[in-house]
Amino acid sequence: MKLSDFDFHLPRELIAQAPSPERGESRLLVLDREAGSIEHTTFSALPGFLRNHPVMVFNDTQVLPAKLQGVWADQGKQVEILLVREEEPGTWQALMKDLKKCKPGRRLTFVEGNLEAEFLERKNDAALIRFSSNENLQRHLETHGKMPLPHYIHRSADDPAHTEQLDRERYQTVFARHSGAIAAPTAGLHFTNEMMLQIEGIAEPLYLTLHVGIGTFIPVRVEDIRQHPMKEENYRVPVATWNKIWKAKNESRKILAVGTTSTRVLESLQFDREEKSDVSGWTDRFIYPGQRFNNTDHLLTNFHLPKSTLYMLACTFAGPSLLKKAYEEAIQARYRFFSYGDAMLIL
Repeated sequence: MKLSDFDFHLPRELIAQAPSPERGESRLLVLDREAGSIEHTTFSALPGFLRNHPVMVFNDTQVLPAKLQGVWADQGKQVEILLVREEEPGTWQALMKDLKKCKPGRRLTFVEGNLEAEFLERKNDAALIRFSSNENLQRHLETHGKMPLPHYIHRSADDPAHTEQLDRERYQTVFARHSGAIAAPTAGLHFTNEMMLQIEGIAEPLYLTLHVGIGTFIPVRVEDIRQHPMKEENYRVPVATWNKIWKAKNESRKILAVGTTSTRVLESLQFDREEKSDVSGWTDRFIYPGQRFNNTDHLLTNFHLPKSTLYMLACTFAGPSLLKKAYEEAIQARYRFFSYGDAMLIL
Protein backbone atom coordinates (compact mmCIF):
# COMPACT_ATOMS: atom_id res chain seq x y z
CA MET A 1 0.00 0.00 0.00
CA LYS A 2 2.40 2.66 -1.28
CA LEU A 3 1.78 6.39 -1.39
CA SER A 4 3.06 6.47 -4.97
CA ASP A 5 0.17 4.20 -6.00
CA PHE A 6 -2.18 7.13 -5.41
CA ASP A 7 -0.35 9.71 -7.46
CA PHE A 8 -1.51 11.10 -10.81
CA HIS A 9 -0.73 14.08 -13.00
CA LEU A 10 -3.21 16.92 -12.78
CA PRO A 11 -2.79 20.02 -14.96
CA ARG A 12 -2.69 23.05 -12.68
CA GLU A 13 -5.26 24.89 -14.76
CA LEU A 14 -7.90 22.33 -13.75
CA ILE A 15 -7.67 23.31 -10.08
CA ALA A 16 -10.77 25.46 -9.50
CA GLN A 17 -9.79 28.84 -8.05
CA ALA A 18 -13.35 30.12 -7.64
CA PRO A 19 -16.84 28.63 -7.48
CA SER A 20 -19.02 28.30 -10.55
CA PRO A 21 -20.93 31.50 -11.41
CA GLU A 22 -24.10 30.04 -9.91
CA ARG A 23 -24.40 27.39 -7.20
CA GLY A 24 -25.53 24.08 -8.65
CA GLU A 25 -24.10 24.66 -12.15
CA SER A 26 -21.28 22.14 -11.73
CA ARG A 27 -20.69 19.15 -13.94
CA LEU A 28 -21.32 15.62 -12.68
CA LEU A 29 -19.46 12.44 -13.58
CA VAL A 30 -21.48 9.31 -12.76
CA LEU A 31 -19.46 6.15 -12.16
CA ASP A 32 -21.43 2.89 -12.05
CA ARG A 33 -19.31 0.29 -10.28
CA GLU A 34 -21.45 -2.70 -11.27
CA ALA A 35 -21.58 -1.81 -14.97
CA GLY A 36 -18.10 -0.30 -15.02
CA SER A 37 -19.58 2.63 -16.95
CA ILE A 38 -18.91 6.36 -16.88
CA GLU A 39 -21.52 9.00 -17.75
CA HIS A 40 -20.96 12.73 -18.11
CA THR A 41 -23.80 15.04 -17.17
CA THR A 42 -24.60 18.11 -15.07
CA PHE A 43 -25.25 18.34 -11.34
CA SER A 44 -28.86 19.34 -11.97
CA ALA A 45 -29.39 15.79 -13.28
CA LEU A 46 -28.57 14.25 -9.87
CA PRO A 47 -32.22 13.66 -8.81
CA GLY A 48 -32.63 11.33 -11.80
CA PHE A 49 -30.10 8.93 -10.28
CA LEU A 50 -31.87 8.73 -6.90
CA ARG A 51 -33.84 5.54 -7.34
CA ASN A 52 -36.00 3.61 -4.85
CA HIS A 53 -36.11 6.45 -2.30
CA PRO A 54 -32.57 6.21 -0.89
CA VAL A 55 -31.38 7.81 2.32
CA MET A 56 -29.05 10.77 1.69
CA VAL A 57 -26.73 11.69 4.55
CA PHE A 58 -25.48 15.31 4.61
CA ASN A 59 -22.88 16.94 6.85
CA ASP A 60 -24.43 20.13 8.25
CA THR A 61 -21.26 21.56 9.79
CA GLN A 62 -20.72 25.30 9.34
CA VAL A 63 -17.32 26.71 8.37
CA LEU A 64 -15.86 29.29 10.71
CA PRO A 65 -14.28 32.43 9.23
CA ALA A 66 -11.30 31.18 11.20
CA LYS A 67 -8.39 33.15 9.68
CA LEU A 68 -7.45 36.20 11.75
CA GLN A 69 -4.80 38.91 11.43
CA GLY A 70 -3.18 39.70 14.76
CA VAL A 71 -0.25 41.81 15.93
CA TRP A 72 2.35 40.81 18.50
CA ALA A 73 2.07 43.50 21.15
CA ASP A 74 5.82 43.44 21.97
CA GLN A 75 6.99 43.85 18.36
CA GLY A 76 4.16 45.34 16.36
CA LYS A 77 4.68 42.49 13.87
CA GLN A 78 1.65 41.08 12.10
CA VAL A 79 0.86 37.38 12.30
CA GLU A 80 -1.84 35.29 10.60
CA ILE A 81 -3.70 32.91 12.89
CA LEU A 82 -5.87 29.97 11.91
CA LEU A 83 -8.17 28.79 14.68
CA VAL A 84 -8.49 25.02 14.47
CA ARG A 85 -10.13 23.71 17.65
CA GLU A 86 -11.82 25.22 20.68
CA GLU A 87 -10.55 23.67 23.91
CA GLU A 88 -12.98 25.62 26.09
CA PRO A 89 -14.90 28.89 25.60
CA GLY A 90 -12.37 31.52 24.54
CA THR A 91 -9.37 29.15 24.45
CA TRP A 92 -8.32 27.74 21.08
CA GLN A 93 -5.71 25.63 19.38
CA ALA A 94 -4.39 27.67 16.46
CA LEU A 95 -1.83 27.46 13.68
CA MET A 96 0.69 30.27 13.20
CA LYS A 97 4.22 30.77 11.92
CA ASP A 98 7.37 30.97 14.06
CA LEU A 99 5.75 29.00 16.83
CA LYS A 100 9.14 27.94 18.23
CA LYS A 101 9.88 31.58 19.11
CA CYS A 102 6.74 32.04 21.18
CA LYS A 103 6.92 32.13 24.96
CA PRO A 104 4.00 31.78 27.40
CA GLY A 105 2.42 35.11 28.29
CA ARG A 106 3.14 36.78 24.96
CA ARG A 107 0.18 38.93 23.93
CA LEU A 108 -1.64 39.53 20.67
CA THR A 109 -3.85 42.46 19.73
CA PHE A 110 -6.41 42.75 16.97
CA VAL A 111 -7.93 45.59 14.98
CA GLU A 112 -10.30 48.02 16.72
CA GLY A 113 -8.69 47.26 20.08
CA ASN A 114 -11.63 45.33 21.56
CA LEU A 115 -9.95 41.92 21.40
CA GLU A 116 -6.67 40.61 22.78
CA ALA A 117 -5.20 37.16 23.26
CA GLU A 118 -2.48 35.50 25.29
CA PHE A 119 -0.19 32.73 24.05
CA LEU A 120 -0.38 29.99 26.67
CA GLU A 121 1.76 27.16 25.35
CA ARG A 122 2.76 25.10 22.36
CA LYS A 123 0.64 22.00 21.89
CA ASN A 124 2.31 19.69 19.37
CA ASP A 125 2.37 21.77 16.16
CA ALA A 126 -0.30 24.21 17.32
CA ALA A 127 -0.45 27.17 19.67
CA LEU A 128 -2.86 27.31 22.57
CA ILE A 129 -4.16 30.85 22.91
CA ARG A 130 -6.72 32.41 25.26
CA PHE A 131 -8.80 35.35 24.10
CA SER A 132 -9.73 38.20 26.40
CA SER A 133 -13.44 37.81 25.68
CA ASN A 134 -15.28 34.96 23.99
CA GLU A 135 -18.13 37.31 23.02
CA ASN A 136 -15.69 39.78 21.43
CA LEU A 137 -14.00 36.91 19.62
CA GLN A 138 -17.28 35.80 18.08
CA ARG A 139 -18.04 39.34 16.94
CA HIS A 140 -14.51 39.71 15.57
CA LEU A 141 -14.84 36.49 13.57
CA GLU A 142 -18.05 37.74 12.01
CA THR A 143 -16.67 41.14 11.06
CA HIS A 144 -12.96 40.49 10.40
CA GLY A 145 -12.43 36.74 10.10
CA LYS A 146 -11.66 35.25 6.68
CA MET A 147 -12.78 31.91 5.35
CA PRO A 148 -10.02 29.26 5.60
CA LEU A 149 -9.72 28.46 1.91
CA PRO A 150 -7.49 25.50 0.95
CA HIS A 151 -3.83 26.17 0.21
CA TYR A 152 -4.22 25.39 -3.51
CA ILE A 153 -6.51 28.38 -4.10
CA HIS A 154 -4.33 31.31 -5.15
CA ARG A 155 -5.76 34.67 -6.14
CA SER A 156 -4.24 38.06 -6.78
CA ALA A 157 -5.62 41.08 -4.95
CA ASP A 158 -7.10 42.48 -8.17
CA ASP A 159 -8.87 39.24 -9.11
CA PRO A 160 -12.65 39.91 -9.19
CA ALA A 161 -13.14 36.51 -7.53
CA HIS A 162 -11.05 37.69 -4.60
CA THR A 163 -13.91 38.86 -2.42
CA GLU A 164 -14.43 37.70 1.13
CA GLN A 165 -18.20 37.96 0.78
CA LEU A 166 -18.20 35.52 -2.15
CA ASP A 167 -16.27 32.95 -0.13
CA ARG A 168 -18.44 33.46 2.94
CA GLU A 169 -21.44 32.57 0.81
CA ARG A 170 -20.07 29.90 -1.51
CA TYR A 171 -17.56 28.11 0.76
CA GLN A 172 -20.56 27.18 2.89
CA THR A 173 -23.40 24.75 2.21
CA VAL A 174 -26.98 26.01 2.12
CA PHE A 175 -27.82 23.55 4.93
CA ALA A 176 -24.93 24.49 7.26
CA ARG A 177 -26.23 24.68 10.83
CA HIS A 178 -23.57 23.90 13.43
CA SER A 179 -20.46 26.08 13.55
CA GLY A 180 -17.06 24.51 14.09
CA ALA A 181 -15.38 23.42 10.83
CA ILE A 182 -12.25 24.92 9.29
CA ALA A 183 -12.92 23.38 5.88
CA ALA A 184 -16.15 22.87 3.97
CA PRO A 185 -17.73 19.48 3.27
CA THR A 186 -17.26 20.27 -0.40
CA ALA A 187 -19.64 17.73 -1.96
CA GLY A 188 -22.44 19.64 -0.26
CA LEU A 189 -21.46 22.95 -1.88
CA HIS A 190 -23.25 21.99 -5.11
CA PHE A 191 -26.73 21.82 -3.57
CA THR A 192 -29.15 24.73 -3.89
CA ASN A 193 -32.21 25.29 -1.73
CA GLU A 194 -34.35 24.42 -4.74
CA MET A 195 -32.62 21.06 -5.23
CA MET A 196 -32.95 20.26 -1.53
CA LEU A 197 -36.72 20.72 -1.86
CA GLN A 198 -36.73 18.60 -5.01
CA ILE A 199 -34.82 15.82 -3.27
CA GLU A 200 -37.32 15.59 -0.42
CA GLY A 201 -39.83 13.99 -2.75
CA ILE A 202 -37.54 11.27 -4.09
CA ALA A 203 -35.11 10.58 -1.23
CA GLU A 204 -34.87 10.89 2.53
CA PRO A 205 -32.36 13.62 3.46
CA LEU A 206 -30.75 13.17 6.87
CA TYR A 207 -28.15 15.28 8.67
CA LEU A 208 -25.19 14.61 10.90
CA THR A 209 -22.29 16.85 11.89
CA LEU A 210 -18.56 16.35 11.47
CA HIS A 211 -16.47 19.43 12.20
CA VAL A 212 -13.73 19.19 9.60
CA GLY A 213 -10.43 19.94 11.33
CA ILE A 214 -6.73 20.35 10.79
CA GLY A 215 -6.35 16.85 9.36
CA THR A 216 -7.75 18.01 6.04
CA PHE A 217 -4.62 20.15 5.53
CA ILE A 218 -2.05 17.53 6.50
CA PRO A 219 -0.53 15.62 3.55
CA VAL A 220 0.41 11.95 3.72
CA ARG A 221 4.20 11.89 4.12
CA VAL A 222 4.86 8.18 4.66
CA GLU A 223 5.32 5.75 1.78
CA ASP A 224 3.39 3.03 3.65
CA ILE A 225 0.06 4.84 3.85
CA ARG A 226 -1.13 2.61 6.71
CA GLN A 227 1.32 4.47 8.94
CA HIS A 228 -0.34 7.85 8.31
CA PRO A 229 -1.82 9.26 11.56
CA MET A 230 -5.22 10.84 11.03
CA LYS A 231 -6.25 13.74 13.25
CA GLU A 232 -9.44 13.11 15.19
CA GLU A 233 -12.51 15.20 14.45
CA ASN A 234 -15.67 15.76 16.47
CA TYR A 235 -18.97 14.33 15.22
CA ARG A 236 -22.59 14.25 16.32
CA VAL A 237 -25.38 12.08 14.95
CA PRO A 238 -28.84 13.26 16.05
CA VAL A 239 -30.99 10.49 17.44
CA ALA A 240 -33.53 10.95 14.63
CA THR A 241 -30.82 10.52 12.00
CA TRP A 242 -29.38 7.48 13.75
CA ASN A 243 -32.72 5.69 14.03
CA LYS A 244 -33.70 6.43 10.43
CA ILE A 245 -30.37 5.02 9.20
CA TRP A 246 -30.87 1.98 11.44
CA LYS A 247 -34.36 1.53 10.02
CA ALA A 248 -33.18 1.98 6.42
CA LYS A 249 -30.53 -0.70 6.91
CA ASN A 250 -33.14 -3.10 8.29
CA GLU A 251 -35.29 -2.38 5.23
CA SER A 252 -32.30 -2.87 2.87
CA ARG A 253 -32.68 0.67 1.53
CA LYS A 254 -29.62 2.26 -0.03
CA ILE A 255 -27.62 4.91 1.82
CA LEU A 256 -25.97 7.67 -0.19
CA ALA A 257 -23.25 9.55 1.65
CA VAL A 258 -22.89 13.15 0.53
CA GLY A 259 -19.15 13.69 0.85
CA THR A 260 -16.20 11.92 2.39
CA THR A 261 -16.87 13.56 5.78
CA SER A 262 -20.33 11.99 6.04
CA THR A 263 -18.82 8.71 4.87
CA ARG A 264 -16.17 8.68 7.60
CA VAL A 265 -18.81 9.20 10.28
CA LEU A 266 -21.03 6.48 8.82
CA GLU A 267 -18.10 4.06 8.66
CA SER A 268 -16.95 4.90 12.19
CA LEU A 269 -20.19 3.61 13.71
CA GLN A 270 -22.38 0.52 13.79
CA PHE A 271 -26.05 1.27 13.26
CA ASP A 272 -27.09 -2.04 14.81
CA ARG A 273 -29.57 -0.80 17.39
CA GLU A 274 -32.12 1.89 18.07
CA GLU A 275 -30.89 4.83 20.13
CA LYS A 276 -32.72 7.10 22.59
CA SER A 277 -30.37 10.09 22.42
CA ASP A 278 -27.82 11.74 20.12
CA VAL A 279 -24.57 9.90 19.50
CA SER A 280 -21.39 11.98 19.57
CA GLY A 281 -17.65 11.53 19.87
CA TRP A 282 -14.38 11.79 17.99
CA THR A 283 -13.22 9.86 14.94
CA ASP A 284 -9.83 9.45 13.31
CA ARG A 285 -11.11 6.92 10.77
CA PHE A 286 -8.76 6.54 7.80
CA ILE A 287 -10.23 4.57 4.90
CA TYR A 288 -7.85 3.03 2.35
CA PRO A 289 -8.07 0.07 -0.10
CA GLY A 290 -8.63 -3.28 1.52
CA GLN A 291 -11.30 -2.03 3.91
CA ARG A 292 -15.04 -2.67 3.59
CA PHE A 293 -17.91 -0.20 3.68
CA ASN A 294 -20.64 -1.29 6.07
CA ASN A 295 -23.06 1.64 5.94
CA THR A 296 -22.39 3.44 2.65
CA ASP A 297 -23.93 2.19 -0.61
CA HIS A 298 -23.37 5.22 -2.86
CA LEU A 299 -21.03 8.19 -2.61
CA LEU A 300 -21.26 11.75 -3.90
CA THR A 301 -17.90 13.48 -3.77
CA ASN A 302 -15.63 15.99 -5.51
CA PHE A 303 -12.39 15.30 -7.37
CA HIS A 304 -9.51 15.11 -4.91
CA LEU A 305 -5.82 15.84 -4.55
CA PRO A 306 -3.32 13.20 -5.68
CA LYS A 307 -1.96 11.15 -2.76
CA SER A 308 -4.59 12.58 -0.38
CA THR A 309 -6.58 10.58 2.18
CA LEU A 310 -9.75 11.71 0.38
CA TYR A 311 -8.56 10.24 -2.93
CA MET A 312 -7.66 7.03 -1.10
CA LEU A 313 -11.18 6.83 0.34
CA ALA A 314 -12.68 7.25 -3.14
CA CYS A 315 -10.30 4.58 -4.49
CA THR A 316 -11.48 2.22 -1.76
CA PHE A 317 -15.13 2.81 -2.60
CA ALA A 318 -14.91 2.63 -6.41
CA GLY A 319 -11.89 0.36 -6.74
CA PRO A 320 -8.49 1.88 -7.58
CA SER A 321 -8.41 0.91 -11.26
CA LEU A 322 -11.96 2.07 -12.00
CA LEU A 323 -11.48 5.35 -10.16
CA LYS A 324 -8.20 5.95 -12.00
CA LYS A 325 -10.04 5.46 -15.29
CA ALA A 326 -12.74 7.93 -14.20
CA TYR A 327 -10.14 10.51 -13.20
CA GLU A 328 -8.36 10.12 -16.53
CA GLU A 329 -11.63 10.80 -18.34
CA ALA A 330 -12.37 13.76 -16.08
CA ILE A 331 -8.98 15.27 -16.85
CA GLN A 332 -9.43 14.75 -20.59
CA ALA A 333 -12.91 16.30 -20.39
CA ARG A 334 -11.51 19.29 -18.45
CA TYR A 335 -13.49 18.84 -15.26
CA ARG A 336 -12.75 21.30 -12.46
CA PHE A 337 -10.96 19.75 -9.49
CA PHE A 338 -10.94 20.12 -5.70
CA SER A 339 -13.09 22.20 -3.33
CA TYR A 340 -14.68 24.62 -5.80
CA GLY A 341 -14.70 22.02 -8.59
CA ASP A 342 -17.12 19.54 -10.12
CA ALA A 343 -18.72 16.44 -8.60
CA MET A 344 -18.68 12.66 -8.99
CA LEU A 345 -21.46 10.24 -8.11
CA ILE A 346 -20.29 6.68 -7.47
CA LEU A 347 -23.12 4.16 -7.69
